[in-house]
Amino acid sequence: MIPDPDKLADKQLVHRALSGDAQAFGIIIGNTEKLVAQIVCRMVSNVEDRKDLAQEIYLKAYRSLGLFKHGSKLSTWIAQISYNACMDYLRRKKLFYPGEPVDGPGQTTADGQMYRKELAGILQAGMEKLQPVYRTMLTLYHQEELSYGEIGEITGMPEGTVKNYLFRARKALKERLSWYYGEKEMKPRGDDGDG
Repeated sequence: MIPDPDKLADKQLVHRALSGDAQAFGIIIGNTEKLVAQIVCRMVSNVEDRKDLAQEIYLKAYRSLGLFKHGSKLSTWIAQISYNACMDYLRRKKLFYPGEPVDGPGQTTADGQMYRKELAGILQAGMEKLQPVYRTMLTLYHQEELSYGEIGEITGMPEGTVKNYLFRARKALKERLSWYYGEKEMKPRGDDGDG
């Protein structure tokens, strides 16, 4: 069996960081900061709190680096720390309640680009209205392109639960966007499309 080059690189970086090489931990931060930022920005709306959380996440990762077992990618392990730190933050602020209900095109190239940009903005606005966990699930799966298993490692949820949350997140987003268009632009009032 051929060793995974990412895991080998992770092992070397962790070993160097544990040996006191600050530059190695800087590389770890550089390799994971986009993923951490995605998780924190999806789960936490307060900009100042986001900065504090990011610092807290990397401080915890640094202090816990000796506990990393190399069973998964280092980025997955740090994403798990990020997710847990954000969930702790949401619980402290009483912003997360499990099971909480979620409220519920032939174009030219230039037109197509404008349409895609507008659609991306609409999707982003719709996602911002979802529960933090749903936003995070959609981001990890669709934007970061992580597998159900990797998301399960990050969140501590079984794969079946991850799939369920993703299904519910997509449904909630679809309902929100349908409501937006149904009420504001596309359909006459009262025509919800349901029989």
